[in-house]
Amino acid sequence: MSDPAPFSVALSNEAATAQLMADLALLISPGDVITLTGDLGAGKTAAARAFIRYLAGDDVFEVPSPTFTLAQSYDLPTYPLLHADLYRVNDASELEEIGLVPLPDGTVVLIEWPERAPSLLPPDRIDITLTHRPSLGLNARAAELRGYGNCAAKIARLVSLRHFLALSGHADSRRERMAGDASARSYARLFKNGESVVLMNSPRRPDGPPAYDGKSYSAAVHLAEDVRPFMALANGLRDHGFSAPTIHHADIDDGFLIIEDFGSNSFVSGDPPAILIDRYQAAVEMLAALHLEQLPDVLPIMPKIDYRIPQFDNAAMMTEVGLVMEWYLPDKKVAMTSNLHAEFLLVWNELLTKLAAAPRTWVLRDFHSPNLIWLDRRMDTARVGILDFQDAVIGPTAYDLVSLLQDARIDVPESVEIAMLTHYAKLMREGDPSFNAAAFVEYYAIMSAQRNTRLLGTFARLNRRDNKPQYLRHQPRAWGYLKRALAHPSLVGLREWCTAYVPPPG
Repeated sequence: MSDPAPFSVALSNEAATAQLMADLALLISPGDVITLTGDLGAGKTAAARAFIRYLAGDDVFEVPSPTFTLAQSYDLPTYPLLHADLYRVNDASELEEIGLVPLPDGTVVLIEWPERAPSLLPPDRIDITLTHRPSLGLNARAAELRGYGNCAAKIARLVSLRHFLALSGHADSRRERMAGDASARSYARLFKNGESVVLMNSPRRPDGPPAYDGKSYSAAVHLAEDVRPFMALANGLRDHGFSAPTIHHADIDDGFLIIEDFGSNSFVSGDPPAILIDRYQAAVEMLAALHLEQLPDVLPIMPKIDYRIPQFDNAAMMTEVGLVMEWYLPDKKVAMTSNLHAEFLLVWNELLTKLAAAPRTWVLRDFHSPNLIWLDRRMDTARVGILDFQDAVIGPTAYDLVSLLQDARIDVPESVEIAMLTHYAKLMREGDPSFNAAAFVEYYAIMSAQRNTRLLGTFARLNRRDNKPQYLRHQPRAWGYLKRALAHPSLVGLREWCTAYVPPPG
């Protein structure tokens, strides 16, 4: 097989090198191997330093050259990284001593002077060759990047990203890493002329195995496949007076967006973080205002292109709660029997049938603290900036209130939850005299049980399948919220099933 075509780029100075490495860092994943080749002084360590500093989110992060130590490990906010310099390696046995044989799992590996150990290099990798370009300036370099195996697609995507940034006028903008989420999306702030915007990298969701009645999991539960749902819902929310980011530039096919930067004024504070009650109350008021609106099922994306919001039907909800059977219970060594599965289906079919009469609206799906920004210069419910809604569905009004008041990442005291529920019910009665508070509380309990059961399985899957053990720390919180829901009389059947078969986390 012939070598993949290279991507070549001129780097006029260290800032240009930092931009290139930041763009590459936006696209890589744990387990990726990147090599850096070039003569002495060609800029290999400078490129590695820019890459590591971007991932650390710190422009002055200490990144010593590993020339004498051979390898340096970093526990970065994103994932572990190992930076190796093989210039002084004389014997293959040294590679095992510095942690390169075997290559560490779940770790990004940067290797300078890879030609010293060619047998070490995996078939899936990114090679970067740096050369001097004195004709372009004293500090100018040229970089040639090649992707091998599975990494070839990442270099192709890097080319598309750089083209998108150039067309949008942000080729020279300074990049700053932003925290991501559990998805394949990644984000960066772009700074230019004293202002900032957000770059969203949202690759098309890969289709998984057809394990759910012939559908992948994402298709079965209606997760967004590309950026079209985000664009449609952002425009729809703003059209109804709610604060979703303005979209400045879009590449729909490749999944790149440049959107309004809402800043980082959170709904939590402190260490450990605790909720800011006044902001949570504003979010409750925003949801009530949204739920009192007559909202369409079909939204325009651009002229002649519409998006139909999918229905959050019983099949989708059942697929979600089924994650507890697939991932959580096996982790707890619970034997998967046909009787266990039959009882599970019976209990959940009964509960989900009760939701048929529940009022339905746009369910934004992950309406909780990581996805909410406080916009103190706006008024009323517009102060609640909403970031994550691409997986929106048409479903029960109670779902997003559960997401907020049983925040998966922050403890919400039960007394606060009850007070906020009461406030929501008051607002709904004022706007709609037919609002039935008792029925809503029942729907809320069912949606709480559904969401938190799903989260127990989701966090187990993120750990075991996706090598993201940090999500396991949220399982006890989801378990606590589930126990609150099971106290409702209508959930007695599920409560008995959980008591019999579902061990607590830990």
